[in-house]
Amino acid sequence: MSGPGTPESHPARGGLDGTAATALESACQEVREALPEDAVDGVAPALVARPGSTAEVAEVLRAAQAHDLVVVPRGRGTKMTWGRPPRRVDLVLDLSAMNQVLDHASGDLIVEAQAGTPLRDVQDAVAGARQRLALDELVPGASVGGALATATSGPGRMATGTMRDLLIGVTAVRADGVVAKAGGRVVKNVAGYDLGKLVHGSFGTLMVVTEALFRLHPLPAARRFVSVGVDSPEQAHRLAQSVIHSQVVAGGVEVDVPPHGEGATLTVLLDGIEAGVAGRTAATLALLGDAATASDDVPDTWGRLPWSTDARGDERATALKLAFALSGLEDVLRTARSAGLPVHLRGSAGVGVVYGALPAGTEPQAAAATVDLLRAACLRHGGSLVVLDAPAAVKAAVDPWGPLPALDLMRRVKDQFDPDHRLAPGRFVGGI
Repeated sequence: MSGPGTPESHPARGGLDGTAATALESACQEVREALPEDAVDGVAPALVARPGSTAEVAEVLRAAQAHDLVVVPRGRGTKMTWGRPPRRVDLVLDLSAMNQVLDHASGDLIVEAQAGTPLRDVQDAVAGARQRLALDELVPGASVGGALATATSGPGRMATGTMRDLLIGVTAVRADGVVAKAGGRVVKNVAGYDLGKLVHGSFGTLMVVTEALFRLHPLPAARRFVSVGVDSPEQAHRLAQSVIHSQVVAGGVEVDVPPHGEGATLTVLLDGIEAGVAGRTAATLALLGDAATASDDVPDTWGRLPWSTDARGDERATALKLAFALSGLEDVLRTARSAGLPVHLRGSAGVGVVYGALPAGTEPQAAAATVDLLRAACLRHGGSLVVLDAPAAVKAAVDPWGPLPALDLMRRVKDQFDPDHRLAPGRFVGGI
């Protein structure tokens, strides 16, 4: 029985008992029952909490711990089917209300934003000072936190590195509700760990990132794209190598190889001051041959994944991320061509990270065989292959992460940061 000064206990909501719902509503102003669209890769949650601050996130996680709730964080919801389905979800922690650019210190070339802030909003906020966060928005509408959690990177990583390289400070909340800050404007550090590197690519399984501080780069005064068609894996590899080892200092070297190699292209980005770009463009045209062309227009495929990010359910492609030493490009492209399935590869020939797509409707065992074939090619060149997304039947047929020598270490880190495995259990490598 409730009385004066005693929180009212609500009836059960979404399958949770009333005391859990009451605790969450005391921690966060916005709590609602989950809808079908809140499911995480087919796993239905009971409730959705939408906190507006780091303090509220901490309160929600403390309430979740007290009531043994499993939590999956969500930024803008653009990549909720990536990785393995979580073993269970009680609560989706929706960070979309934390959508503010907190600070832009143009003189210091830094910007701080909340995790739910769309990357596009960050770019708009800093563009007035002729600056940019040097990240490609691979998935339209992606948030700062979502991009950080899934470690997406595009053509620009060749010149400026990945999001991890640009991250100089982070605020995150542990599964037990303790707030930790690292780097940048340090208030409290977690001794012995580089939090930024830990949370980058962790799929929300270690901590909930709430704010991030990045270094910025100046917007280039000019940029130009030089493109050429390529007929074979050998030609794509040879031309890419000629650019990489030249003095043109490319901002990106991308290959786009549609299924069976028809219409394949190699594109080089050159950016900087106008005079320099003009000279480097001429040099790149000479390297790529008479068929190469230069344009100020951004190619349609530039910084775009080779699959539809709007597809849902069985309409999804089998989405791959392949990494390998630069010397392995020809082998990887040749392997894809010989796979027997239509494999579309697109990505950075300049750093050895490309994304691949098998079409929706691919039979699961055939998809698994192609994944094994491509993974073997990546492993031959010191790399890896991850199945980012796929229909449920394909996910059940493949090993999405492949062999990882550091898996035991990753499990120990998970146990230390989230001993109850409360954050997105099962979504990450090795069932983490």
